[in-house]
Amino acid sequence: MFTARSTPNIALIKYWGNQNDQLRLCANPNLAMTLNTPCVDVTVEESDAFTVTSKTKQMTEKDINRFKVTIENMNQYLSILHSQFSIPETISITIDSQIPSSIGLASSAAVFSGLAKALAALVEQSGTALTDQQISVMARLGSGSAARSIFGGFVALSCEGEDGAIDSYVAKQIAPESHWPLHDIVIAPSTEAKKVGSTEGHASAWSSPHYEQRLEDIHQKRQQECIDAILTKDFEKLQHVAEVDALDMHHCMQTQEPALNYLSETTHRILQEIKDLRTAEHLPVFFTMDAGPTVHLFCTDEAKERVSAYANEQKNCTIFESQAGPGTHLIGN
Repeated sequence: MFTARSTPNIALIKYWGNQNDQLRLCANPNLAMTLNTPCVDVTVEESDAFTVTSKTKQMTEKDINRFKVTIENMNQYLSILHSQFSIPETISITIDSQIPSSIGLASSAAVFSGLAKALAALVEQSGTALTDQQISVMARLGSGSAARSIFGGFVALSCEGEDGAIDSYVAKQIAPESHWPLHDIVIAPSTEAKKVGSTEGHASAWSSPHYEQRLEDIHQKRQQECIDAILTKDFEKLQHVAEVDALDMHHCMQTQEPALNYLSETTHRILQEIKDLRTAEHLPVFFTMDAGPTVHLFCTDEAKERVSAYANEQKNCTIFESQAGPGTHLIGN
């Protein structure tokens, strides 16, 4: 039995749309910060039957099938690596998550990175040692953004490699969590699961008339601008590129078919108030949103107390306070 602990990663350059939906090969390079909390613990062990259970969520047939398909793809990848061991068809998976699912807090990324790390430990028990980059590929097969949570700190997911190849599109740490101790103060206006999940949304991304321009902007300049801002700790530059990209992604979502309007009235109110607050008080804080109404407020140490106070003033919202974290790791067996 092996248990891995994982956390969400929050994209600064968003991953939206795939070149290959089945293998979750992203259409654009993207970049995120891995958080230190909230956590998901994923335990795997060989069993008499294939089971997936969650301590906080009722698993549907669709949920369980996603895990089955993911493990089938992981075994295909292991065969490419010439592993002498494959993941058994009968395995027990237990998920203990602190993250409400489907609210824009990257719960799937945390779950599938934890699954990949725990299964890698099971594979390594047979004598096949896997690198973090190989484990990252395994994680991507369950959730594209899960590839990033294997690593701590700031992580880029490339679009390099042979198109359609299962081992393409790998994540790489560009800076550890100690490089720049940014905080992410999370305001979730609702913990109700969104009606259309990210997997379904990705499949329709190309229908937006603005999508190809988005891809060009990210490939040509936006991804590199974000990397440069992080490496030089240029908060103002990071603020600009992250906010532009988040709003750009949601514009594409709102203009694809069918349209996705994840942002709520509360989301829009918070965005305006944060703009006003940082102008009035000269605070280093910026916003970003994944596929949901949840707002992530990134800030430095000097602004953390004020931003946290603002977040906790929000009525009927759930607040999480996190910062750059270490990535997925085993916690026992």
